[in-house]
Amino acid sequence: MAEHAVFSLSATMKASSPTFKIASPPLPFLPSSSRSLSLSLSFPRLSTNIAFKLKSNPIRCVLSPELKTTLDKVVTSQKVILFMKGTKEFPQCGFSNTVVQILNSLNVKYETINILENEVLRQGLKEYSSWPTFPQLYIDGEFFGGCDITVANVLKVLGE
Repeated sequence: MAEHAVFSLSATMKASSPTFKIASPPLPFLPSSSRSLSLSLSFPRLSTNIAFKLKSNPIRCVLSPELKTTLDKVVTSQKVILFMKGTKEFPQCGFSNTVVQILNSLNVKYETINILENEVLRQGLKEYSSWPTFPQLYIDGEFFGGCDITVANVLKVLGE
């Protein structure tokens, strides 16, 4: 007859971090009779693990008619609009920073929207533009491209 392991979990709070005691851990090389395994977790690490899980399983968004209408209005609200990670004052991505530096060096008047503040917006824009990455630059209501396309076009203009 197969032996079944019985697991129990108890938690006690300590000043430093919660401690979880697991009796009869599910490890084949440890006997289940009298050994136990203690595992200590700190809240910052737990928070990091939760944040990592959320990042690794992003929200999937189908572009609803309402979101499409909103995005149509937003991209036509300014002559040049950049959807980016961070702000033009504090870009939080090297690619976003590159496009900001290009626009600033050309004295372009533009507005930015930080896509890190709204996951539904971020995922919806990917569908809206059929472009999977950020930044996304819109000029006169039309999707122009991301960082690579912006750099390529600037280099093309400078080469002419």
